[in-house]
Amino acid sequence: MNRAALFVLSIFAPAFVAPAQTPSFKPQEIDAAIEIGYGLAVADVNGDGRTDILLADKKFIVWYENLTWAKHIIAEALTEKDHVCIAARDIDGDGKCEIAVGAEWSPGDTENSGAVFYLIPPSDRTQRWDPVKLTHEPTVHRMKWVRNRAGRHDLIVVPLHGRGNKNGEGAGVKVLAYHMPADPRQPWNTSLVNDAMHMTHNLDIVPAPAGEAEGLLLCGKEGVVRLTPTDHGWTTQWIARHGGDLKGAGEVRYGIFGGGQPYVATIEPMHGNQLCIYTPPPDGPKDGEWRRAVLDDTLTDGHALACHDLLGLNNRQIVVGWRSMQKVGPKVGVKLFSTTKEDGSGWRQTLIDDNLMACEDAVVTDLDGDKDLDIIAAGRRTRNVKIYWNQRLQPQ
Repeated sequence: MNRAALFVLSIFAPAFVAPAQTPSFKPQEIDAAIEIGYGLAVADVNGDGRTDILLADKKFIVWYENLTWAKHIIAEALTEKDHVCIAARDIDGDGKCEIAVGAEWSPGDTENSGAVFYLIPPSDRTQRWDPVKLTHEPTVHRMKWVRNRAGRHDLIVVPLHGRGNKNGEGAGVKVLAYHMPADPRQPWNTSLVNDAMHMTHNLDIVPAPAGEAEGLLLCGKEGVVRLTPTDHGWTTQWIARHGGDLKGAGEVRYGIFGGGQPYVATIEPMHGNQLCIYTPPPDGPKDGEWRRAVLDDTLTDGHALACHDLLGLNNRQIVVGWRSMQKVGPKVGVKLFSTTKEDGSGWRQTLIDDNLMACEDAVVTDLDGDKDLDIIAAGRRTRNVKIYWNQRLQPQ
């Protein structure tokens, strides 16, 4: 067994399956005056050892300071059109995160839209940061800092469309890795990660042992693909190829069961109604496509997804949010899906927010240091940011 596999098993394989608990989350609204909660991130911004919340709002890039949740505006109106995404991670080990953002959001303009900025902090990180504009492809939509094979971090940027595309047809989407120079104000080199997909709506990091390169999951019109960095570029493994009745995926997250078996969670199609999981076939080829199962088909404009162990079950549960942007009548909200079954069957769902969060994005982290993971969500029509504090009882 290779080191990566041992890493996964050592972290997630329990000696026993924890008993089920009734999920309980206490909501706290920390901002009721945002415009569009396009993208969330969590990281320590000021180096105080606490995890802060960051938001790419329509015209502002902000962070909320843990414990008071004071709102600090660090960038404003970087482009004429909206900000759309944010990536925050401590990539140099100094205890403070680096931040990149995407902007000039205009999904119908596949020629001239989009922007990518790296933000250089002042000594007081609550003040305005200095934006450095980088090269970009049109329709910049999602981004993450990802550890490469040299142990450094690249900024992976995913547009929605390929350059010049019409209706999801034409050139493939150019997913680029941005390599930070010693002086981030100087030009950044880029390299191609993948250009085989269309309408690529989101991505996720596949975890790896400390110091080793992280992989990616990418979803879009053609389905879900796993991308793995090698000495000769990125290799591809198709988790699911879509066509016919399957119309692609809009959100994707990496999950794992208690025994170490991975799964992939998706929302299908893009802005769709279905929460799905994919699991490796037990007797199929290792590089073959995975089996699909639908957990829920009642979402209205599903748009947020996260996979973490919030209940102490030694597997990853699924947080899903939906926003009902086009249909005002249906309810909006956030749900949690959990199972204690080793094979991933027997999922149950718990409603976390009932119609008070038109969920555009959601992330999960431990905000108060109690070793329980909390949920953070940002709303579109509801124009709010909320923390759902995990009330799980710790074992005695």
